[in-house]
Amino acid sequence: MRALLLALSLIAAGPAFAADDASSCAEGITMIRDALALNPAESALPKLKKALRVAEREQKEGEFDECLDAVGDARKALGQ
Repeated sequence: MRALLLALSLIAAGPAFAADDASSCAEGITMIRDALALNPAESALPKLKKALRVAEREQKEGEFDECLDAVGDARKALGQ
């Protein structure tokens, strides 16, 4: 019974988590664009460009968890 209640509560909270992920994805894309505008190190440049391309694609597809993975890759490239 507890497992069923937990599952139902997670399902009900799903849209709220999705909205948070969508917002975080958009913020991450902005962060990557800002980093690219600051002329990053040559070694980070291809990684940032790829992360931006992937994040934007996943945002359009509504795959916000994958967008956030790409944002994480960008943060690693920046040493954050």
